[in-house]
Amino acid sequence: MKRVLVINGPNLNLLGVREPGIYGSLSLASIEDNLKKQAESLGIHISFFQSNHEGHIIDRIHDAMGESDGIIINPGALTHYSYAIRDALTTVKIPVVEVHMSNIHAREEFRHKSVVAPIAVGQIAGFGDGSYYLALDAMGRHLESGK
Repeated sequence: MKRVLVINGPNLNLLGVREPGIYGSLSLASIEDNLKKQAESLGIHISFFQSNHEGHIIDRIHDAMGESDGIIINPGALTHYSYAIRDALTTVKIPVVEVHMSNIHAREEFRHKSVVAPIAVGQIAGFGDGSYYLALDAMGRHLESGK
């Protein structure tokens, strides 16, 4: 059974409360529950981690070595400037799918650049909570293909 780790960065613990016009009304716990059901149907073991602290996210990425076959990450605002997270993801050599609920390319200029995207298998953005479900499907397909 393939193992996928979903990592969420700063402020994503406030989903459902934080700017529902942009991020929707579902809580992070609800999204995780939906992802668990989807993962089960895909034959994937899924685990979750969220932190508002960059160093904790980096530590969790390091801990994923040897325990995860794929990482789905929504780095939140760290997307745009955390070379430390990018370096951690590159170092562990685990396939990564970057996910965003909003279309970061259609928002404020500072959100247009992702330092994670160039090292990711792909980026999914703009589909609300659906971005996570698309990311899990994409990761499953990627892991199944062995590429």
